[in-house]
Amino acid sequence: MAEHVLNAEGLNCPLPILKAKKALKDVPPGEILKISATDPGSVADFAAFCNQTGNELVSSTTEGNVYRFEIRRT
Repeated sequence: MAEHVLNAEGLNCPLPILKAKKALKDVPPGEILKISATDPGSVADFAAFCNQTGNELVSSTTEGNVYRFEIRRT
């Protein structure tokens, strides 16, 4: 299982979501995409994105001003 990572730090809405959507196309079903972002709105955006797409938001954490997400592709 390869590690799938997306660095969306420094990008503002809607770019983190758009880049994640594109990156998920290369992630096999059942595997996880790890994302880091600095846009505070990304917390709500990724929750809504997963609800709309059916992908699983495995984790959402904050470390200082960096938001980290793990999304399992369904």
